[in-house]
Amino acid sequence: MAVNQEVIDKNLVRLTYEADADKVEEGLAYSFQKNKRNFNVHGFRPGKAPRKLVEQFYGQEVLFGDAEEYIITDLYYGSIPELGLKPVSYPQNVKVTKMDKDGMAFSLEVYTKPEVKLGRYKELEITEVPSALTDEEIDQAIRSEAEKNARMVTVEDRPAETGDTVTIDFEGFIDGNAFDGGKGENFKLKLGSGQFIPGFEEQLVGANTGDEITINVKFPEDYHAEELKGKDSEFKVKIHEIQKQEIPEINDEFASDVSEFDTLAEYRADLAKKLAENKEKASKAAMTEEALKAAIDNAELDIPECMIDAEVAAEIKRTENRVGMYGMTLENYCQYMGITVEKFRENIRPEAEMNVRRDLVLEAISEAEAISVSEEEFEKEFEQAAEYLKKTVEEVKEMFKDRRDDIAEEVKRRKAVDLIYETAVKVPAAEKQEPEEKAAEVTKPAAAKRKASAQKAEEKKEEDA
Repeated sequence: MAVNQEVIDKNLVRLTYEADADKVEEGLAYSFQKNKRNFNVHGFRPGKAPRKLVEQFYGQEVLFGDAEEYIITDLYYGSIPELGLKPVSYPQNVKVTKMDKDGMAFSLEVYTKPEVKLGRYKELEITEVPSALTDEEIDQAIRSEAEKNARMVTVEDRPAETGDTVTIDFEGFIDGNAFDGGKGENFKLKLGSGQFIPGFEEQLVGANTGDEITINVKFPEDYHAEELKGKDSEFKVKIHEIQKQEIPEINDEFASDVSEFDTLAEYRADLAKKLAENKEKASKAAMTEEALKAAIDNAELDIPECMIDAEVAAEIKRTENRVGMYGMTLENYCQYMGITVEKFRENIRPEAEMNVRRDLVLEAISEAEAISVSEEEFEKEFEQAAEYLKKTVEEVKEMFKDRRDDIAEEVKRRKAVDLIYETAVKVPAAEKQEPEEKAAEVTKPAAAKRKASAQKAEEKKEEDA
């Protein structure tokens, strides 16, 4: 076999192959075995006629189709390691220029993994995200927990206030005529929630239980129902009940009700510990994301569209699997979101491109830093997967025995991210400046110097005069 490699565009390579007579014979033999039951030769049962007779009866060309496919596939995939190629697409524009018993010639085109020209990825300047927990944050978390455990009590001694929940009947009219979707009974509405169109909830404030009132509002110009956009409307409303949220007193009893602790002090200390851990993780995640984005932005690479297409397809498949757990199809999900499947595909493309760019840059960094994966790290990956999948480590190893390279690449990418973060310079937000501001700061002393020199020169001239 002879193969010639030619770069015809960015990341697009044309490979031209020449197969000898022996390879053609191998392909013809494969094609005959695959199709022999389809040949009818007088005097022989299906599949029993010798190949020589089949070729005489039908012509050798009858075997060329599958023989060509066999030879192309075998030679292409066999040549990849030798050529050192990293294809990111299936072969395309396959052209057979010669096919007979003496040999075969063909060409194909394939996109390869793009070259990544790394920019700066270590010692990047990023904004420091404080991780210290404040007493106010702890207090707010406790108040939020108390609100979750609040109970609703009926109000009888005062009119409705913002924050109350009122139970109402309502019916809407435009020009004296009721409209579709404008009627409800025993509807619970929290005043101030913004659940109804602007002006509706505010006019219920001050009403008492049993009141029947008229509310006048105008539908927004961007309202989702075309027939109601910008229309003046009148709602007849009856208030059946007013309820307020009664938040439990924050004390030892509250702590014992919402946790396994007997005292508020113990509950607060445990909550503070968890909040601190979460805030530290969030802080690190935010700074890591900023550093990673900077490293990606600093790199230069041209991504073949086919790589982005593949990532879009993978994300769609992940979405289908995710919504399928709830008995939905992708079409159902998109309909629920108010978009078409094509629009969904369009929306996820920028993120898909970023995912591809990120993986390529991290792979380039892991190569530049000679990052490797030890057996201990492999073992840790298997142990974590076993815990997540509720299986034994040996079962997990068997499941992923053919995906060791994928696992290694994932670990290398994570280690590259760690390297970017750990070498980054964390700068307090108050001190961090945009490039333009830095440039201005640098030029200020020089400008001041020039001004001072000019003033001295002017003074010298006056003295000389």
